[in-house]
Amino acid sequence: MSLREQFTDHLKVAMKAGDAATTSTVRMIMAKLKDTDIAARPKGIDKVPDEEIVSMLRGMVKSRRESVELYRQGNRPELVAKEEAEIAVIEGFLPSQMDDAAMQQAVTDAVAETGATSIKDMGKVMAALKARHAATLDMSKAGPLVKAALSA
Repeated sequence: MSLREQFTDHLKVAMKAGDAATTSTVRMIMAKLKDTDIAARPKGIDKVPDEEIVSMLRGMVKSRRESVELYRQGNRPELVAKEEAEIAVIEGFLPSQMDDAAMQQAVTDAVAETGATSIKDMGKVMAALKARHAATLDMSKAGPLVKAALSA
């Protein structure tokens, strides 16, 4: 089942259950997806593939996490709760992330595979990681691990 179908099914279930928070979050996801599709049209793409949808969802989670921090600093617990509820719904559509041990192994494998020897090769290693593990690897957490592996 594609992510688009999951969004539609999830929306129907949330609406029938009277879950206003989930309904609004899924509608927000679908609106963002529509914007993403429209932005891709000049490239000749009618509907973006699931990989790009996952990337879009990650961006949505990231912006909400930043908002949570700002709301905490501003002492706005009701807004923190709202953003965290949205994060939970959005993350429900994302593939499960690698744990730390698997991430470290993936970095080690990518370094060996690319023959990287110095920090100058970081781009090659990151490209190999993205090509192989884009859906399950948080690239923002992989960067420091790659840097540490190449600095050692």
